[in-house]
Amino acid sequence: MAYYFDEPSRTFSEYLLMPGYSSKDCRPENVNITTPIAKYRRGESPKIVMNIPLVSAIMQAVSDDKMAIALAKEGGISFIYASQSIESQAAMIHRVKSHKAGFVKSDSNIRPDQTLAEIVALKEKSGHSTIAVTEDGTADGRIVGLVTSRSYRVSRMAPDTKVSAFMTPFSELIYAEDGISLSEANDMLWDHKLNALPVIDKNRRLTHFVFRKDYDSHKENPNEFLDKDKRYMVGAGVNTRDYEERIPALADAGADVLCIDSSEGYSEWQRDTIAFVRRKYGDDMKIGAGNVVERDGFRFLADAGADFVKIGIGGGSICITREQKGIGRGQASAVIDVAAARDEYFEETGIYIPICSDGGIVYDYHMTLALAMGADFLMLGRYFSRFDESPTNKLNINGSYVKEYWGEGSNRARNWQRYDLGGEGGLSFEEGVDSYVPYAGSLKDNVGLSLGKMKSTMCNCGVLDIPSLQKNTKLTIVSATSIVEGGAHDVILKEQTSNLR
Repeated sequence: MAYYFDEPSRTFSEYLLMPGYSSKDCRPENVNITTPIAKYRRGESPKIVMNIPLVSAIMQAVSDDKMAIALAKEGGISFIYASQSIESQAAMIHRVKSHKAGFVKSDSNIRPDQTLAEIVALKEKSGHSTIAVTEDGTADGRIVGLVTSRSYRVSRMAPDTKVSAFMTPFSELIYAEDGISLSEANDMLWDHKLNALPVIDKNRRLTHFVFRKDYDSHKENPNEFLDKDKRYMVGAGVNTRDYEERIPALADAGADVLCIDSSEGYSEWQRDTIAFVRRKYGDDMKIGAGNVVERDGFRFLADAGADFVKIGIGGGSICITREQKGIGRGQASAVIDVAAARDEYFEETGIYIPICSDGGIVYDYHMTLALAMGADFLMLGRYFSRFDESPTNKLNINGSYVKEYWGEGSNRARNWQRYDLGGEGGLSFEEGVDSYVPYAGSLKDNVGLSLGKMKSTMCNCGVLDIPSLQKNTKLTIVSATSIVEGGAHDVILKEQTSNLR
């Protein structure tokens, strides 16, 4: 007969952390939340360690190159979505890797024969006051001058005045040659009292800008997740259909780590994909696999050679796999079970395989719960989709700002490869929805707040790092009544008094 689990399938909201003894050293500034993203052997140091335990989901509505750069600045990594052409995904990877910390590609450019009116329109569109003047008006064209907010006065000049008439010509520009270090470029900014320094190659083509304002920004991001060449780290999703073509293209573009994007990872398709990576790249290319929700699935992917294993089926806010198929498991139960299997595997083989909790995070405290239950890092979709840096449209719906958010299993995404079970390609039914999420502002502000809560909670538990949180924390199951007790109750909130008049 079928096997029945003794315990019910539980979610994060059914648990609370118990406080532990806090010494005087238990202060948020002392908490270390670095975490490994790829497997390593006992006694060895992990090859890739993130500075924060957050990664962005492999979704069209979440992870493009802009999100990847923003999250790497904070210490995490994005997995750029695979439901696009190989060329497009590789180009996104390349843009992240070529975005040197402190070196910015120009996205406000104009030709010398254009007009003041076009300068004003470009400034309004981009929000940038420094505009490169190139022969062809492109970001990497041959530079002929520069326009800043001090170059013109709209009230004193005719709208049809040519840019060439008021730009600072190339002959008067202070610039740096391609290959300069960021430290040297910052010295030039300060020595010459500049706000922007063009970086130019031997053919006089503009390659980057270095801005004075970014010096302070760089100092504000001490957790930047960088490779050995000081480039931002970036991940990429792959599928089990075109991996023999896609993976080499992503590797050539500079992807640091891959992850198989699938709704269910306990499959021969994933084993074949991992085997391809091992044959072609050995252990040099890191690849995660999943998703699974119990120990047998973890063991299968671990034996197949996965560098990390992703947990979760049906727990995402836009996922309806459980509703459509009746397949899945409460995310808390899944993490607890797989974490136990991970620890058993480590004891048996001496190989530690990090696990990633994917889905089920509703509140910030769920992040800490997931880590305490054994997750090494968390993959988030809805959370990151709300920010300025996500690739979706910001809309005003009934007076409130929202951002679009859709699942990879929706008809809008057309990502049938994620749900592939062999046979002909195509999405026969949806396993995700198309929706809106409340707009939340910048990634930096929100991630900082969430991690602040995480560190404070860890201090309350008496721990200063993630391994200690996993080993020493106590958790309790809560009743439906205690969940109600945990929020505001038996009072009239001031914001509700207007409804009593």
